[in-house]
Amino acid sequence: MAHTWTVGEMDYTISQDGHANVVNTVHWLCSKTVGENSGSSYGTVGLEAPSGSFVEWADVTEATAVAWAKAALGDDRVASTEAAIDAQIAELATPTSGTGVSW
Repeated sequence: MAHTWTVGEMDYTISQDGHANVVNTVHWLCSKTVGENSGSSYGTVGLEAPSGSFVEWADVTEATAVAWAKAALGDDRVASTEAAIDAQIAELATPTSGTGVSW
């Protein structure tokens, strides 16, 4: 099962360098489910000011926003986020600790 990356919302600047509604922060969620167990991680990442081609607000898709977020996070942080989610799922599948009372 693959990790699923989604975007809950984006923050934007109304006007920047002659462009309208420039996305500057992506609020992302990465999740994965294996059988009955699931794990997730949520975060935000700031984006650099656009250079080169500019995507108009109405044309920004979730896939584009996810790609921006992953690029801003970098390959190492994306991999460590996904590994942490895998560890959450492994702990649920085969617990190494517990809580409660003995009576």
